[in-house]
Amino acid sequence: MITSLQAAEPESQDYEKWRIGSYGEMLASFKDYGLNRFYGGSKGNTKKNHNEISIPRFVLEGEYKITPKWILAAEVEFESGGTGITYEIEAQSGSENGEYETEVEKGGEVALEQFHLTRLITRGFNVRVGHMIIPVGLTNAHHEPLNFFTAARPEGATTIMASTWHETGLSVFGRFGHGAASFNYEAMVTSGLNPNGFDSYHWIKKAKQGFLEVDNFSAPAYTARLNWTGIKGLRLGASVFYNPKAQKNADKLVTYSEYGDINVLLYSFDAQYVNRYITARANYLSGNITETVGITAANRRYSSKSPYSRMGPVAKRAVDWSAEVGVNLASVFSNVKGFPTIYPFVHYNYYNPQEECETGLVADDRCQVSMWSFGLNWKPLPNLVVKADYTTRQIGTSKLFSSSQYNSENEFRIGVAYQLWFAKK
Repeated sequence: MITSLQAAEPESQDYEKWRIGSYGEMLASFKDYGLNRFYGGSKGNTKKNHNEISIPRFVLEGEYKITPKWILAAEVEFESGGTGITYEIEAQSGSENGEYETEVEKGGEVALEQFHLTRLITRGFNVRVGHMIIPVGLTNAHHEPLNFFTAARPEGATTIMASTWHETGLSVFGRFGHGAASFNYEAMVTSGLNPNGFDSYHWIKKAKQGFLEVDNFSAPAYTARLNWTGIKGLRLGASVFYNPKAQKNADKLVTYSEYGDINVLLYSFDAQYVNRYITARANYLSGNITETVGITAANRRYSSKSPYSRMGPVAKRAVDWSAEVGVNLASVFSNVKGFPTIYPFVHYNYYNPQEECETGLVADDRCQVSMWSFGLNWKPLPNLVVKADYTTRQIGTSKLFSSSQYNSENEFRIGVAYQLWFAKK
């Protein structure tokens, strides 16, 4: 999809009128553990071998230049492993407290990930309106499968917040400076989070709106991202997301009326460095939610027909940080004719959706995950990659190398991913 930097500098585009593209992933996992880390007793997850195969996502994307200054873009994602379900609140006369009704539509899931209209004005200031990616953290800002080494998307970021996270609203963006003073930025006002979706094990991930036919916009969210690209091959990024008074986005306004304002702050710092020999990335993501004691109490009173988890506690702070580095063997052995483009890599990730809880709420230490992945990426083509990795998770610890009272979780994963534009004019 078109990036803020590309849109700010249209002369760098390689198409005149339109282009159509796609990216996708296929994944097979061979695991030595079950699926009940949180319910499997004092040892954590059970030791039970099982295998999985899936197509995590297949995405179609397109851009059309109505004029050189007006660009229409769309991105539709097909996800596996989901069921098409919509939820409605049955109206009751004179009451906000109707019951949830569920309508099962079809198997699979189709999501409009992006749909926006861009007006290019100057290199330093442009406007976009529509449905857009929330560029918080490395994974959301650069979510295509060629932008990470692991066979699946980095686990921490996709556990504590939606990925890919997309909302509807208005964005301004641009680029300024040259050389060491080169920056690009984006600032957004979009629909915010619904605290009905906050839970213990996914923090704000399921608070992304979309269960109902329309999104509440009573408490909009504000997002900003700044990238520095002043050194060749290096990109440093920082982003922040702030959603004040998120209780106004609840399905029923009475749900949190007895508590104070629910404010959500999320911030991240990320970096990437690429040269002919190595590719290295790092990301730190954290945030805070206010009034989590009240949220936990209110969410436990949900109707059993609601689409939301009633499990608690909701943590006031979550954290995710990761780093990875890969070495391009084709460059190391450049004297060997025809040496394939292979990147051996190592990836580390620590995350915890219950990093810190308010007094009166007890965190589950099985939410602490310290994981290593070791593997290879083979690129037979620049836009195609075959991935393989061995991943091990240590549960209940935040240390890089440590033992735990809980069973480890180990798996071998094989993935194939691509990203390309296959038609343009």
